[in-house]
Amino acid sequence: MKKIFILALIFISSLSSAQKTENIIIITTDGFRWQEVFKGMDSKIANDKDFNQDDKSYINKKYKSSDDKESRKKIMPFLWSEIASKGQIYGNRDLGNKVDVSNPYWFSYPGYSEIMTGNVDKRINTNGHKANPNVNVLEFLNQQPQIKGKTIAFGAWNAFDRILNEKRSNFPVISAFDSIGGNKPTEIQKLLNEMKANSFKPFHEDECLDVFTHYQAFNELQTNKPKVLYIAYGETDEWAHRGHYRSYLDAANQVDTWIKEIWNFVQNDPQYKNKTTLLITVDHGRGDKKKPEWTSHGDDIEGASEIWFAVMGPEIAPKGEIKTESQIYQKQFAQTIAKIMGYTFKADHEVAEEIKAVFEN
Repeated sequence: MKKIFILALIFISSLSSAQKTENIIIITTDGFRWQEVFKGMDSKIANDKDFNQDDKSYINKKYKSSDDKESRKKIMPFLWSEIASKGQIYGNRDLGNKVDVSNPYWFSYPGYSEIMTGNVDKRINTNGHKANPNVNVLEFLNQQPQIKGKTIAFGAWNAFDRILNEKRSNFPVISAFDSIGGNKPTEIQKLLNEMKANSFKPFHEDECLDVFTHYQAFNELQTNKPKVLYIAYGETDEWAHRGHYRSYLDAANQVDTWIKEIWNFVQNDPQYKNKTTLLITVDHGRGDKKKPEWTSHGDDIEGASEIWFAVMGPEIAPKGEIKTESQIYQKQFAQTIAKIMGYTFKADHEVAEEIKAVFEN
């Protein structure tokens, strides 16, 4: 009887540790600071006439609170309700929980490359760099028999074709003003293509508005059901560079709303429900020690290496905001993504180890 009981425990244990995640959705919102994520609206910036566009009353009414936790929840309500209760959120440096980029440049192409390849390639030192020579984790996952042909990426910025090396990676990368649907778009895809092509272009041809990236990705999620989906929003960075604090916060708030929309769909779809993990992060941080530097990043801006991330899914213990002292690096995301999906990411280049704390109960 004792042996039967022990065998039963072993069987139950093996079931509980079995791979549950069959799909993963990776989301980035370019250059959104950890300061707003964890501390909410920055009153010094919001009340500065150089950054509030004469609309500080709107910013304060929508996002201000005497309690940092309340203010941060006003900016990202889904993050600080659903993900905080069912997932994990890393990067509150005030608690000693540090997440940093490893590359020495602290801007977008090197950051996205580090996220996706698990490697720091110092040759990638400009946003205009040619097609990435390093294999990325999405490319690796797309080569696995059970996932092959079920990987796709959507990015507001036109550099993602190069960052993910679309030609070599052999999965679709829809970036900036690319159309969707190929030669036989559906009526919805036609409409989305036309709306984007004829839209207001504040960032010229380099980057489309996030609303188009989102709904093209969301349509893909609803109709073609990818197993590996990457969505890269860009307006948080664009409005920050322009010093528009209202639009910067509004863009982050909108991304949070879209993440909620994605998750609600996921949890009501048979393919995805309780079988999907969501990982959210950024490519770089921004300045803060000198308040006017919140608009900037790069290796000459103190604090621009400081980032954050959040993760939620069936493999992830619900630990909420992580308050323990630790140091995590951006280059660890690629292997973490692979491990969440049940694989070990291997490439010709070195790949940093996964973030072990993510998988610990």
